Amino acid sequence: MNENSKIVTALLAGLAAGAVLGLLFAPDKGSETRDKIQDSLADLGDAIKERAEEQLDQLNDLKEKLVAAVKSKVSHVESAIDDEIEEHA
Repeated sequence: MNENSKIVTALLAGLAAGAVLGLLFAPDKGSETRDKIQDSLADLGDAIKERAEEQLDQLNDLKEKLVAAVKSKVSHVESAIDDEIEEHA
């Protein structure tokens, strides 16, 4: 996990913890507080899901670049081998 991912994850966790603590100490009815906590946790879940999707997209992009680079190298090596075979044939 890179530094940016760690920072974003820590920020999301801190925001969630702050929201939950703020709601717990707010002078609302218990049912209202539970509803607010549930909404906050749903928002946090959505934010985590979006971040995970972004990370998966980045990993897929990296995979595609690596596959293309390897295929290019293999093609180059195959061409060099074919050239060597033709020279010695």
